[in-house]
Amino acid sequence: MAKYEVNAEAVEQAKRLIEGRQYVLDSDWGEVQPRADDQNAYLENHSWEEYAAWHLGLTVGPSDETKARYGFVIGDFRRIHRTALIASVYRASEWRHKAVELAAHDLLQLLDEKSGLKA
Repeated sequence: MAKYEVNAEAVEQAKRLIEGRQYVLDSDWGEVQPRADDQNAYLENHSWEEYAAWHLGLTVGPSDETKARYGFVIGDFRRIHRTALIASVYRASEWRHKAVELAAHDLLQLLDEKSGLKA
């Protein structure tokens, strides 16, 4: 099983997006998450650093500037998606990637607070 570290740059970008109200609260993540073609199109016009900032997890082992290095995507390359954070919490929890699970959970709580979903 792959091991992941938390991508601190992705956490910071997510916080900036949340503060800037660049999020989607209700989406079907299975339908809107970036597919391979979307990822390739993004990489044609953006750096690997920008690509990496959309992923909460850094896979231990693969080198930077490879897709295998990045996991737990949290947005559509424009906005963060609440359902992506939920999926990240679930998947990280399921596979016992505790640090990624907690990072996604904390971002979900921040998003809910900032968007008014949390009473």
